[in-house]
Amino acid sequence: VPKRFQSTATAYKQALINVPPTSLTQLDNGLRVASEDSGAATATVGLWIDAGSRYENDDNNGVAHFLEHMAFKGTSKRSQTDLELEVENMGAHLNAYTSREQTVFYAKCLSKDVPKAIEILSDIIQNSKLGEVEIERERGVILREMQEVETNLQEVVFDHLHSTAYQGTSLGRTILGPTKNIKSLTRQDLLDYVSSHYKSPRIVLSGAGGVNHEELVKLAGQHLGGLSTSYEQEIPSLLSPCRFTGSEIRVRDDSMPLAHVAVAVEGAGWTDSDNIPLMVANTLVGAWDRSQGGGVNNASHLSAAAAESNFAHSFQSFNTCYKDTGLWGIYWVCDPLMCEEMLFNVQSEWMRLCTTVTEAEVARARNLLKTNMLLQLDGTTPVCEDIGRQMLCYNRRIPLHELEARIESVSAKDVRDVAMKYIYDRCPAVAAVGPVENLPDYNRIRSSMYWLRL
Repeated sequence: VPKRFQSTATAYKQALINVPPTSLTQLDNGLRVASEDSGAATATVGLWIDAGSRYENDDNNGVAHFLEHMAFKGTSKRSQTDLELEVENMGAHLNAYTSREQTVFYAKCLSKDVPKAIEILSDIIQNSKLGEVEIERERGVILREMQEVETNLQEVVFDHLHSTAYQGTSLGRTILGPTKNIKSLTRQDLLDYVSSHYKSPRIVLSGAGGVNHEELVKLAGQHLGGLSTSYEQEIPSLLSPCRFTGSEIRVRDDSMPLAHVAVAVEGAGWTDSDNIPLMVANTLVGAWDRSQGGGVNNASHLSAAAAESNFAHSFQSFNTCYKDTGLWGIYWVCDPLMCEEMLFNVQSEWMRLCTTVTEAEVARARNLLKTNMLLQLDGTTPVCEDIGRQMLCYNRRIPLHELEARIESVSAKDVRDVAMKYIYDRCPAVAAVGPVENLPDYNRIRSSMYWLRL
């Protein structure tokens, strides 16, 4: 560290070490309670459940998301109106979302209302009424949501990317499920999914902000201590590995104004030691949008090329992780006849990562990655989400100073090594929607994943 920055660097290191610790307790039934008490006036508490669309099959695909919708439609203790009034009167926010590997229910409230919020959350996941009338009404809501998703082309492209990259496996299915399933899922399908997957060892009660850990543990024992660990039906099998297949899917539509393209290779899972260097490599490629300043003076080579020659309207590099696999790649939006030019620049940048990336670039990417990670933890809800997700993925919360040290230890050689391992001469998965006639044939894309040079 240069002399003029030494005092700042010391203060930064101390700030990382002085964040409130994450307390962890496991109840007798296997449910984990994890929290970070920052003494704030507000708090976020939530239930992170190790169950998402990856745990479904072809017949019940969409059931996890359907359950999330049914959660706020009333329980055996309170009707939907009572539930909504209770939350509104507290001035709290109740929300939920479903991903491919996790289902989450959380509440944001004043710290004094945490006991009430936990009681409501535990009631929702244990005693949801799942009434036939509400199920029928919610089918229409989900079908409308599917129509909305169809208009978000980024989501459409990423769903296609998963369906081709993980074809024939559970990660290839969408979270919302196919229309025929939404129309045919029954109350029994919902009950079967809950009894198979909502088990206490697979649930984490996470809290952040003005939360007292001992109080959380007491509340968890009181409201969630009755969650069972035994199975009434057949015990669900362990997750089978999801095979990655280099392949492509193109939905050509020349009436659309812009082409939307995603290209990805198989990345690393959450717990893989290559994950941090891959995140640094991902940050090196970066993200760019036409509306940003900087243009040709951008540090990212790809941003400079895109700005100077108008190759794309926007692009973003991504590193999506799952338990045992991941997708590392790039998504871009461009004019109809710019697909080939943009692809050439993307693959040239990838080859540069594999061969000639410099220490100065990697140092910049490390700093940017650290900044982005700390900015993402700004507020009680992101911290609560970070705790819940890390408990399910790593079975612990990685302290900020450890994460910073792991990022800081990544050198240019490490980036070149992981890029050689995951990118160089690997079969990519490609998904493209819109006027994509100009996108080269898959064999040409594959043949640009390596260099023949003397």
